[in-house]
Amino acid sequence: MLFLPAALILTVGAVLPTLVTIGQSLFVVTLTGGHFAYRWDGLQNYLQLLGSGEFQQAVGFTMLFTTVTVAAELLVGMGMALAANMAIPGKNVLRTTMLVPWALITVVSAQLWRYIYDGTYGVANAVLVGLHVIAQPVTWLSDDNLAIGAMMVADIWKTAPFVALLLLAGLQTIPGELNEAASIDGASPWQVFRFVTLPLLRPSVLLAALYRTIQAFVGLFDLPFVLTGGGPGYATQSVAIYSWKRMFQDLLFGQGAAASVVAFAVTLVLAIVYIRMISPRTVSAESP
Repeated sequence: MLFLPAALILTVGAVLPTLVTIGQSLFVVTLTGGHFAYRWDGLQNYLQLLGSGEFQQAVGFTMLFTTVTVAAELLVGMGMALAANMAIPGKNVLRTTMLVPWALITVVSAQLWRYIYDGTYGVANAVLVGLHVIAQPVTWLSDDNLAIGAMMVADIWKTAPFVALLLLAGLQTIPGELNEAASIDGASPWQVFRFVTLPLLRPSVLLAALYRTIQAFVGLFDLPFVLTGGGPGYATQSVAIYSWKRMFQDLLFGQGAAASVVAFAVTLVLAIVYIRMISPRTVSAESP
């Protein structure tokens, strides 16, 4: 009986909306007289998505963004976690300070980065010109490749501290005696990390990767919406923005729902893969 409240919240908050979205994706939905009218359309919405160059661009950008940012956040987060786990003065202050970017609302941090990247009075141009890295100010958000790179930097800055927090929690579960024993046996710090720390930290790394992959693929909306609006052109338009435009700008609710279902299906497959990798049976089977 104790699980019923959680099951009820999960059903109302996740399962029912998902089923409604899947059902809506199979219809042509029109808004007439303040009411929704439904006409069965089968898989036509999905077929139209597959033939849409704009949707293919959105999927490609979202996959690229997810792959690069998650990999970078794991690397940066690992470095931050290792530093925060060291016995150094002021480590509690370091742990608190490194979470400030994550604590900021994404819309607020995105607006901050928009000012930083401004082509006229942005801090990025002022610093780089002052250091003679670039000869003249650059319009970071007006070029396809520069806009994508700039957006990735903004996302890594915000979310790497959260990944570090997850990895730090995993590091603190590793007995210090193991590292000490490896060091006494003559292992270098790199060997201790590679052969002792990293294998034991594997579940935490996979958990962080799972969370960030799902969030980056499905939830990539507010950052590109504020920074570029999905532009220039469709260069930074994510699947989430594409779905929002189909629903609330073009009033093509069925197509917008179909795009959301595709994103959900992709993340579901990735989640299953990650969970199988995290499972204790898999970990124990791969252990020497």
